[in-house]
Amino acid sequence: MIKTDILIIGAGPTGLFAVFEAGLLKLKCHLIDALPQPGGQCAEIYPKKPIYDIPGFPEVLAGDLVDNLMEQIKPFDPGFTLGERAETIEKQEDGSFIVTTNKGTKHHAPVVAIAGGLGSFEPRKPLLENLDQYEDKGISYIIRDPEVYRDKRVVIAGGGDSALDWSIFLADVASEVTLIHRRNEFRGALDSVEKVEELKKLGKINLITPAEITKLHGNGHLEAVTVKVDAEEQLLETDHFIPLFGLSPKLGPIANWGLEIEKNAIKVDNTLDYQTNIPGIYAIGDVNTYPGKLKLILCGFHEATLMCQSAYKRIFPEKRYVMKYTTVSGIDGFDGTRKEAEKAVIKTIN
Repeated sequence: MIKTDILIIGAGPTGLFAVFEAGLLKLKCHLIDALPQPGGQCAEIYPKKPIYDIPGFPEVLAGDLVDNLMEQIKPFDPGFTLGERAETIEKQEDGSFIVTTNKGTKHHAPVVAIAGGLGSFEPRKPLLENLDQYEDKGISYIIRDPEVYRDKRVVIAGGGDSALDWSIFLADVASEVTLIHRRNEFRGALDSVEKVEELKKLGKINLITPAEITKLHGNGHLEAVTVKVDAEEQLLETDHFIPLFGLSPKLGPIANWGLEIEKNAIKVDNTLDYQTNIPGIYAIGDVNTYPGKLKLILCGFHEATLMCQSAYKRIFPEKRYVMKYTTVSGIDGFDGTRKEAEKAVIKTIN
């Protein structure tokens, strides 16, 4: 039985940052993730994808962000159960929880924080004949290594942030980048749309809208796509086609835990601490939903911070925590024992 203060389900950026915030409160964390390494989607799906909205970083690769978070939480020595999926949860008489994985590993904690991102997911694929024939032979749904596209002709389809961001990034990698979207308007960040328009003017991105790809061509490997613009079709030669239409998420076993679910996300109380309908179980990051929810990493960081404050009060209801800025307190010594932590809290109060 693995015992901890906060059991975090999901080791993506939000889950990792929760370890840091909990550590400042001298709370021990253990994380469960079905992936074989920490980092969630940032590590598994797009480690080389640039992220532009992390405070203090004009641009940071997703994989580098994970590395930085792992370095940041080192002083707090979190535990990890990787390559296993949280399967069941049992509430104990004292209000604590036992979470068991699909491989039978049991974890015991007074607080559970679900930070599972989008859960398990599959890419949304375009409805094209013979699509599977070219998968991994010129068609990819995830960009793991941009160097694969060095000096190649690349066609990207989509209208969200991923399509825009990768078009911008690959403009300096591929020999030719074409972005195709079925509408003139994009769903992504305005700044990214403006960058694409600027790169179009510079001749570094071919932008075709409104348009859609209707056919695939090639002998053993993708060689060209048919693009329908208005009522006319044109053949576009390419080495790679990357449809980025988002992911189809599934909560998996967590959906059977008695939590209140809305549109495949966990409802939480955002007026206070992001707690679910079950006291002691929180949901932070992309996995949760509430009025005005934004699925951004930086929002997950904020939610993790407030969750940890609430978790401390739940674990130590008789104690009053006095917040100190890290610029004053630093982080040295936060990885001490529980006994030392309690003495430090008492000293702070007195």
